[in-house]
Amino acid sequence: MLKINYIIIPLITIFVSVCGSWVVGGGMIWYRNLQLPSIVPEGYIIGIIWTIIFILSAISALLFYNKFPRNNIFKWVVFVFLLNAFLNIFWNFLFFGWHLLVLSFIEMILLELTVVALIFFLWRKVLWAGILLIPYALWVPFATYLTWSVIQLN
Repeated sequence: MLKINYIIIPLITIFVSVCGSWVVGGGMIWYRNLQLPSIVPEGYIIGIIWTIIFILSAISALLFYNKFPRNNIFKWVVFVFLLNAFLNIFWNFLFFGWHLLVLSFIEMILLELTVVALIFFLWRKVLWAGILLIPYALWVPFATYLTWSVIQLN
């Protein structure tokens, strides 16, 4: 029998990805007129990286949901996963939609804190759920640095 979480978790992941892509697409004319640091990866590379991160995050969430003990910490981890999804979408609005670069930089720090919190909560109970989030935890500081560099150049 199919568990509903095998539908809901991937749908949430797809929703986050599509929302982010939609906002980014709408802000590309503005973005192309910015001075960018030389280390900004090509758009297709960023797309590949985010696709991998979203796939790994969905698998992590599924592992967590299926294997984590149902206790008070479980509820907090669900909250942090949902907060992370919200922050992921919200950054796109701040940066690409509203062009609020400094706020998007600050928001990226909060996003990273949610990823680190998830790894911390998951590591001891569902090791692979935590391990799968490591690429996300490594990418966000790099993206934060790029955001800071864009602020400095513009």
